[in-house]
Amino acid sequence: MRRRFFVEGFDSHSAALRGEVAEHLGRVLRAEPGQLYELSDGHRVWLGRIERVALAKRGESRIDFALVEPVPAREPSVQIDLLLSLVKFDRFEWCLEKATELGVREVIPLAAARADKPLVAAASKRRTRWEKILLESAQQARRLGPPSIREPVSPEKAFAQCSASTRIVLSERPGAPSVREVLRGEAPGGGPSVAALAIGPEGGWTDSEIAAAKAAGFGEVSLGENILRTETAVLASMAILRFALGE
Repeated sequence: MRRRFFVEGFDSHSAALRGEVAEHLGRVLRAEPGQLYELSDGHRVWLGRIERVALAKRGESRIDFALVEPVPAREPSVQIDLLLSLVKFDRFEWCLEKATELGVREVIPLAAARADKPLVAAASKRRTRWEKILLESAQQARRLGPPSIREPVSPEKAFAQCSASTRIVLSERPGAPSVREVLRGEAPGGGPSVAALAIGPEGGWTDSEIAAAKAAGFGEVSLGENILRTETAVLASMAILRFALGE
């Protein structure tokens, strides 16, 4: 299966990779003229043939492609926005990678009340690194384009700004209904579905955060009796949503 890379755009018959991506393709993958790769600008995918490899000792490297033929591509029928509380960065970044593979559309980091304050303070400095993780994971998963990531916000603000048609907040509180009960009325098919999934910090949501979620139309749900780590909850709940809403 051919690898896919993201380009800024297509000319009428050509496209180019520049910078770090060109360096990786040229030096690590040893790209040569004549090789074929898939190229996406976030809207369309083309099969491209390498015409020229220019690896610079100083300045920007560049690889030029001739466009061969369009490649069929579509957006997933289920689009998921992930409202994810900040946790230790190695685990948070693992969540970014796997959520991208599972088709997340946007990630909204949450500065929850029980999140570690040093993590919240340092989060903005990780933005460039997180965008790179999302891009590389999206290329590996052969997506049409990478998901976006916002600056960290409070859960209350994120809940209030959400406009997804399906909204759920994972909860460890006793008496929270199962995710199956809450999603039972959501029929798959009938066009693209947009869902918002909120996952709290390891210390759990505060009562005021749950109240804010419910006021914004989020259904409080449980994934079962076992307490899951954040990364496990991301994988399980995203897979459930994709299945329940049509994929």
